[in-house]
Amino acid sequence: MAHYSPSQLAGGLYGLLIGDALGVPYEFHEPEDLPAHDLLEYEPPRNFARTHRGTPPGTWSDDGALALCLLASLLDQEHFDAEDCAKRFLAWRESGYMAIDGRVFDIGITTSAALDRLRRGTLALQAGGSGEHTQSNGSLMRLLPLALWHRGDDATLARAAADQSRITHAHPTVRACCILYALWARRTLEGVSDSWSAAVTTMRELSPLGTAERQALDGIIQPDRDHPVEGTGFVVDTLRSARAVQALADNAPEQIYAATVRGAIALGHDTDTTACVAGGIAGIRCGIEGIPIAWRAGLRGREIVEPLLARLINWHAAI
Repeated sequence: MAHYSPSQLAGGLYGLLIGDALGVPYEFHEPEDLPAHDLLEYEPPRNFARTHRGTPPGTWSDDGALALCLLASLLDQEHFDAEDCAKRFLAWRESGYMAIDGRVFDIGITTSAALDRLRRGTLALQAGGSGEHTQSNGSLMRLLPLALWHRGDDATLARAAADQSRITHAHPTVRACCILYALWARRTLEGVSDSWSAAVTTMRELSPLGTAERQALDGIIQPDRDHPVEGTGFVVDTLRSARAVQALADNAPEQIYAATVRGAIALGHDTDTTACVAGGIAGIRCGIEGIPIAWRAGLRGREIVEPLLARLINWHAAI
């Protein structure tokens, strides 16, 4: 497999967390109600009605906490263990594991329902909701650490991406989005110029015609002129939005990360998750050095992140 540099790994992990934290105060707002691009900071302008008022600036939400739960499980178990992940997700909700200040202030409906089933004893890979109303982005938002950690082949990565989704979100469309995002992140780590298209090609090769994931893939990548990207909580829109804002970074090569996450937040609605998903890819692209110093310094909870990041880097160095 390709060698992943410490800067890429740090950029991906911090890119996810910083994007999440930057998006927190703007969540649920319409795009036209948001501040100008250059004012999208951890601390919004005084006249802005910020979301989650009791949350200090620079705090990640459920997105970042569950991503760190997944990473900690992978590092401790040295393989994807659905039951171990599920226990950590429950520990997050019930005791604030991986949450800054041990405080849980945001949780999706589909995730919460799955955690209730886990608490009642449902097996991890059977706990996720699969109804039409469960096509939200709660498993996509936490996925990136799997791609950063994984050292196996594409097929094994794809299976693990789908299985980590099944813990809370089992709908084929959500699983397909997770697979595609994992492959997109891997191709970005490998330095492929058009990493999205390369990921789509790989997923087609891995998903035979007629499978649920292949059918979902065709829907994900099909342009929808009647429904432009809007930064909503619908998993397909989240993934499409994350891809769309990468083009903003292409127009600002010296500000890849800042242009990407601000573009994601500017879409409104599910701002923390869109910026989290887009920010992880942008962080891989530019490396940790490409993330503004002020945002790195302003992120709370670095005492939680740094030991995990050091272990992740050592995991790859040991190959």
